[in-house]
This record gives sequence, C-alpha cells and structure tokens, in this order.
Amino acid sequence: METTIETIFSSMPLTAPPTWALVERALIQLMNDAIAPYLAKYLVKDTANEGTLIWCGKLHPGDSADDFFEAYVNWPLFYLLGGDEVVLSASLRGFEAVLQQLNDLGALYQEYERGSDQFHQGEGNLLFYGLCMADPQHPRLQELARRYADFFLADAPADNYDAAHQLIRAPRNGSQGPRWGYFEGNVSYDWRFDMAVYGLPYHDLPGITTYADLRDPDKARRMGAAMQERMGRGDVATNLIATSLATNAFLLMGDPRYRAWVTEYVSAWAARRDAATGLLADNVGPTGRIGELIGNKWYGGLYGWTWPHGYYNLSIAAAVAATNAAVLTGDAHHLDLIRTLVDAMLARGEQRPLDLAHMSLPHHFRGITAQLSANDKTFQIPYRYSDQGWFDWQPVPLTVPSTIWSVSHAAKDMERIEWLHARSGYDWSTVVPFHTKEDAGHEEPGLAYLAGNNPTYPETMLAASISQVYERLQQIRDDHEDLTSVPDDQIDSKVHHWQLMNPITTEALVQLTLGAPQLLYNGGLLHAPLRYFDGVQHRPGLPREVAALVTQQDAAGLTVQLVNLSATAEREVIIQAGAMGEHAFTSVKYAVPQTPATMELGYPGVAQHLAQLSGRANGKQDVQWLTRDLNTQHLAVRLLPGTQITLTLAMKWQQHSPS
Repeated sequence: METTIETIFSSMPLTAPPTWALVERALIQLMNDAIAPYLAKYLVKDTANEGTLIWCGKLHPGDSADDFFEAYVNWPLFYLLGGDEVVLSASLRGFEAVLQQLNDLGALYQEYERGSDQFHQGEGNLLFYGLCMADPQHPRLQELARRYADFFLADAPADNYDAAHQLIRAPRNGSQGPRWGYFEGNVSYDWRFDMAVYGLPYHDLPGITTYADLRDPDKARRMGAAMQERMGRGDVATNLIATSLATNAFLLMGDPRYRAWVTEYVSAWAARRDAATGLLADNVGPTGRIGELIGNKWYGGLYGWTWPHGYYNLSIAAAVAATNAAVLTGDAHHLDLIRTLVDAMLARGEQRPLDLAHMSLPHHFRGITAQLSANDKTFQIPYRYSDQGWFDWQPVPLTVPSTIWSVSHAAKDMERIEWLHARSGYDWSTVVPFHTKEDAGHEEPGLAYLAGNNPTYPETMLAASISQVYERLQQIRDDHEDLTSVPDDQIDSKVHHWQLMNPITTEALVQLTLGAPQLLYNGGLLHAPLRYFDGVQHRPGLPREVAALVTQQDAAGLTVQLVNLSATAEREVIIQAGAMGEHAFTSVKYAVPQTPATMELGYPGVAQHLAQLSGRANGKQDVQWLTRDLNTQHLAVRLLPGTQITLTLAMKWQQHSPS
C-alpha cells in the first residue's frame, strides 16, 4: 500500500489558454446545466420517491427493466470525469427511485431483475456500476453489489449457476434463478414489423422459410415452440456479461470468491469452441454439451450467431468477460477469448459495397455511411450464421478491438486495428456528429489522433459533443409526448423515450481525458490507462477549471497535458494509473521554466515566478526537462493558477490487484 503520493508542481505559465481546454470545460459546464431541464421534463412532481420517471405504469410480461435505468445510464460516468456533485446525487436518487418504480411494476425481486437475458441486464446495470465506481464506500451500494453478484455464485439460493458443469442454467436468469423458457404466457413468435429486420430465429422448421411466414398463426406457434425449447434451458455465450456483476463486487470489497468465479466461468466458455469452425459456440445444454438442445449445432442459442444480432452481441459479451478476467487476474491470456473470436471473423471478411437495405444494424455505422455511398466498398464480415450459411454482411465496429488494446497495450492488438484501417476505405480523421444509444462510434478519429494523424480532433470532437447536447436540449423543449398514457402496442417503443432524450454524452471526455475507448454498453466496465481525482475536494474527476488531454499513447506509456484555467485558484490533480488502480507509473518526464531561481523539485518562489512572467512577456520561455523515477499507482500534480504541464508517463500494465 502507498503511504505517500509523490507531488509535482506545475508552474509553466499559460501564454494563451489552449482551445481544446476551453472547449472541454465548456462541454462539462454545459452538461452540468443540462440535467435540470431533463429532470424537470421527465420526473414525477411532488412525489415522496424523488427521481421517479413519468410513466404509464405498465410493462409487458417478461420485459427487461433496463430501459428505466438507462434514463440515467451515463450520469455517474460523467461525474467520474468531472461533473458536478449534483450529477452524482441526481444519479443516486434516480437509481433508488427506479428500483422502487420497477418493484411496484412487479419487475424486481430482492431489488434486482427477476429474470431476463444478460444482453439487456448488462445495459441496465451500467448505471449501478457507475455509481459504485463514483461512490465505492457507500454501504448501500456495497450491500447491493454483494447481493447482485451472489445471485450467480455456486450454492446461492437463486440457483442460477451449475458448478459441476460450470454454466448458468438458463439463457434468462436473475434474482429468482433460471427463468425457464422464452415466452411468458402464449407460446407463439408472432410477426412484428420492428423484428422483421432480424429474420427467423431458426431455418429448419418445415414450411417456414421467410419471416413473412410468421403471419400464419400456426407457423408462429410452431416457431414459438421451437424457441421455447431451444432457448429456454442451458447456457448461452451472452451470459458472459454476468461476469461484470462479480467483477464489480470484487472491485468494491476484494472478496476472492468473485474473482474465482469470473475466472472459472470465463475459462469454461473459452473451452467451448466449435471444432469445425474454431468459433465460440453460442449455446450449451444442461450437461454442458455444445448444441445439446439444438441438434448438436454450435449456433442457434438466444442472442447467438443466428438471431438476432450475431457477431455484434457475441463479441461484446466475450469482450466484457475477457477484459474482466484479465484485469482481475493480471493475466492477459484471458483476452484470447475475444481475440480468437474477432480474428476468426476477420478471416471470413471481404471488401464489399455498403448494402444498408440488407443490414440488420445499419444505424450502428453512422460514421461510415456518412462518408461512403452504396457503391463504395469497405471491409465487412458476415454477422450471422444459420443452416443456410453466413449472412448479414456489415462493417466491423472499432469498439471491441479498441477495448482489447486498451487493456493489453500489446502490439498484436494494435496491429489488428491498423489492419482494419488499411481496409476501411474511408477517412479515419473525419468526425461525424451523432449521439447513439451506446454513446460511442467515434473510435476511428480518436485512434487516428493518438497515432499523430488527426491533430485537430480534440477541438472538433468536443465541438461535436457540444452540438449534440444542444440538440438534445432542443428536443426536450419540443417534446410533448404523454408518457402517462401509452397504448399497449407502443410500450416497447415508448419505454426508450427517456434515454433518447438524455443530454449527457461522455464519449469525447473518456477518449480525450482518459485516453480510452467508451465502455462497452452491454455491461462493460471502464478500462482506461488513467483516472483523475480532486486532491482538495477528495472526490473523483477533474477539479473545477482543470482540463486534461491525452496526446499520445503506446505500449510504453502515454503523454497527458493538464491545464489550470483559473486565474486565482490553485488546483491539485491526483492521477491514478488505471481506472481501477491496476497499472503502475515507472517514471515521469516534464518541463519547468528555466530561470536562475529554478528549484528542481520544489515549490516556486516569488523570484522564480517573477522571472517566469518576465520571460513570458519577452515572448520566450526557456525550459528545463526533469525526469523522476517512480514506482507508484498515484501521482499528485499541483497546478498554480494559469499554468499548464505536460507529463510523459512511463507505465507498466496490470501490476496491481484492481479496486
């Protein structure tokens, strides 16, 4: 354990505030102001349960509860980056209010989801994980973290986990254990317009060859019966997302049971590769055999290779679990679970024209489709597989490859990104303004910037984020939706209304201040080389009026600039090596003004400060470079008013148990 934190004093005067620093602080302030109109529009007034969302009071049987939590999904993360205290307090109130609201709707048991798929549970849990990182000593959050994780451990009353076969016993699971079957009530997969893009879950039922066939009630019932049997028992790869519950509990309390379970479960799935294809199977039966309920097929499980999203959700689930295991154990070999999956799919890819009409997820590629026409080719892979072979060709998002590299910092993981760049066919430096549900999608220009090929990215991306906040605020002002009265056939769409209006966007701040990709939306935890704390206020995030920018990053470490824009106040930033303190700083190099009174490591005196001002007035500022060896997880930087500092930090990755 560290007993002292080494301190560096910043005294390099600002000749002019950098544009990126001014825009970064403007974005933070804008979002601090933006939560008030959002809350005023969408919260029930005069309620004892402050934070309750305006809603009609109905849910369909078996619906996941994630959409309610997603109303506040990235607010704790914004607080962690430097948002005001009011952001954290509103997030906590909102979380508790949603728990009560969902309990009243019958969706929860013991304050957790009764039973649904992990793809959606992971989305809803992001709010909770963010709160735990923002306020890790909160006894209520610790108690819930332990309870939630214990639902999935062996010998837990919920009975979700079969330790003998190392599997979660059903594709839908939760606080009441396995939720057997796929349907609640009527077993029939009826035709729906919004599901048509995903096609058929199975292609081996006689007489059912197209999704339109499900307009026939008899065929819909037969498809429903197949789904009830094949997707109702056994384990599916998407359940790997549940590892974040145990990882979060370990980070808070350090109980080795949680690390052991994550390691065991991830290792079990790593062994579940189909012998013929080398791909991760998407299903195992109750005895742990691949394809046990689906005719010995490695595909066909719930949220698997065939339906509805294929590579999209499987790669996210594998990446979430692999990064959790790698950080918990310090063993990067756990990343092979996701590396082998990605590489196997890249080997199946090819250059193809964009065909949005035949993509199941065309809205995920806004940055690409804004630059390429339908006849332009870009590298694509087939996302899905059925009895008829591979289909659903789409581009490869950078979310998963960049997440792998952000944890490993291995050359082979950067080479994969560069390989994709060479085959992309579009400009990686272009910033297209948009704000998706995942609050991501700008990985390409961010990576180009870190590689030194996109120098204007910070200002451009921050400005794009500001534009998106203003756009959301205008949508809130123009919104006249009556959420107190929603027809039954519109519940599935209207329950997303709050998250579509959420004015908080964190992607730019995560990229630029932490040097990291946005976390994976389906239950991913924050993986970043840095994290900041306010040394005076004793809270996470950048201090007021301080801006940060990671300008370079490679396997050896990174370079970060810190700017104190205050004219009168000194600030103290504590930099942590890793979002979870898992890394180590081994040295720091930085510049100080070269004056006769330079004190190599000490606090500047009056004579030194006057000499600095004189040098700045004369348009010249000689500097002296200092290097200090370190062996620490934390480094304190004292920033005088109106000063800046650039730190080149050498780092060793995965050196400490995370917390």
